[in-house]
Amino acid sequence: MNMSDPIADMLTRIRNANTAKFDEVTIPASKMKKSIAKILLDEGYIESYDIVKSKKNEKFEDIVIKLKYFDNKKTKAITGIEKVSKPGLRMYSGKEDMPQVLNGLGIAIVTTNMGLMTDKDCRKNNLGGEILARVW
Repeated sequence: MNMSDPIADMLTRIRNANTAKFDEVTIPASKMKKSIAKILLDEGYIESYDIVKSKKNEKFEDIVIKLKYFDNKKTKAITGIEKVSKPGLRMYSGKEDMPQVLNGLGIAIVTTNMGLMTDKDCRKNNLGGEILARVW
């Protein structure tokens, strides 16, 4: 399988598991993906995440994300998750025009020179960057 965009793969796995109402989803780990998982946890979109040794290869790590639901799995914490910046079309935003997701109800995950952060944190810290994803 050609993995030209591992972040898009991560978001797709979360979206698919969420749609199928799985309890958890396993994703190959990387620094960037760990940061995204941390943001999702901090913003309340997931229950928890763990870093575990990969079952396929001991050298690698996987992230096991426990998805979050309300009302006995009737309502999903993540109603939508999508990749914004793609390898063929990068999406950048300056600090002046940082986008809001659903008028502030959702978050944009932005990669800045200070690491990954949400659009709200970018505005607070006066930073721009590449908009990786939107979650709502």
